[in-house]
Amino acid sequence: MDLQEEGYLLRIFIGESDKKEGVPLYEWIVRHAKQAGLAGATVLRGIEGYGNHSQIHTAKILQLSTDLPVVIELIDTLEKIDAFMPLLEQTLESGMVTQEKAKIRLFRKKK
Repeated sequence: MDLQEEGYLLRIFIGESDKKEGVPLYEWIVRHAKQAGLAGATVLRGIEGYGNHSQIHTAKILQLSTDLPVVIELIDTLEKIDAFMPLLEQTLESGMVTQEKAKIRLFRKKK
């Protein structure tokens, strides 16, 4: 079955070492997105990047960083994404958030 719907993709760019309440921030955000009923979440670990301080973080063996870039992608309707934003605004001390329109195509196996 293929379900199509207009939705929104929220991307949150943070550092791997960022924490909230003693747990990695990416984990904290995913747990709260699940509690908020958002349709989906994925955490991606980057191999290189830079942010606020323009310091390059890399996974190269000779320059191994302990703070690699992390991208959290959340997907749902605009209403649910907008409802989740105040929590992010209260939580993020640094980082960047982008939002874009997305066509959601959900594939499910027939039973």
